[in-house]
Amino acid sequence: MTAHEIDYRIYGEEMQYVEIELDPQEGVIAEAGSFMMMDDGIKMETIFGDGSQKDTGVLGKILGAGKRILTGESLFMTAFYNTLIGKRNVSFASPYPGKIIPIDLTQFGGKFICQKDAFLCAAKGVSVGIEFSKKLGRGLFGGEGFIMQKLEGDGMAFVHAGGTMAKKELLAGETLRVDTGCIVGFDQTVNYDIEFVGGIKNTVFGGEGLFFAKLEGPGTVFIQSLPFSRLAGRVLASAPRTGGKSKGEGSILGGLGDLLDGDNRF
Repeated sequence: MTAHEIDYRIYGEEMQYVEIELDPQEGVIAEAGSFMMMDDGIKMETIFGDGSQKDTGVLGKILGAGKRILTGESLFMTAFYNTLIGKRNVSFASPYPGKIIPIDLTQFGGKFICQKDAFLCAAKGVSVGIEFSKKLGRGLFGGEGFIMQKLEGDGMAFVHAGGTMAKKELLAGETLRVDTGCIVGFDQTVNYDIEFVGGIKNTVFGGEGLFFAKLEGPGTVFIQSLPFSRLAGRVLASAPRTGGKSKGEGSILGGLGDLLDGDNRF
């Protein structure tokens, strides 16, 4: 498998986007909805699966699309090709505040495992597949279920981490305990399992769930400070309810205070 060699540049701080530079006939694949902008001469094509070289023939394309259904993604991906002479740029934006992480798959032994919604885009030729958990406990309580995404090949891929990203290099036998939703991805040499928090007070009143993710080295691990599920939960908790009161800033004036301070909702 030989992926296209692409150059890139990441812009921004809290809401980042990645600009991919394509030479003539080079291509990049991306998740639907991540596209931001492109130069004239870039051709967009909707494809089944990931369009990697191993998905050849009708059966291969059907299997490639089927893998994406299991990870909760769309049947289709979008490919962008440079059809003109000279370099052209296409850009993809992060879905919510966080960091875009460039992954050179050659530095990870040709395989990188990530959570199901972390993948953003990759060089044409990179395979976006599924990674089944072989451990029952990890599948039931690991936060990511039995299925994670795996990125395979020898090209560049880009994943997204919510909030601030932490990169940890674990030595052989070294362990790291993480909230199950905070994992972005790790390389194939890392052993991933779950561990019971333990203790009645921790279990009942801790508020951190019943299980930690236990990551054992050697290998590289990427951790996010703000999983999307946590962000969505807090937004939902603060949203006004029909017939109820909105969560304000503590004003005793309530709705009248909203009018006076300019917070006018229709």
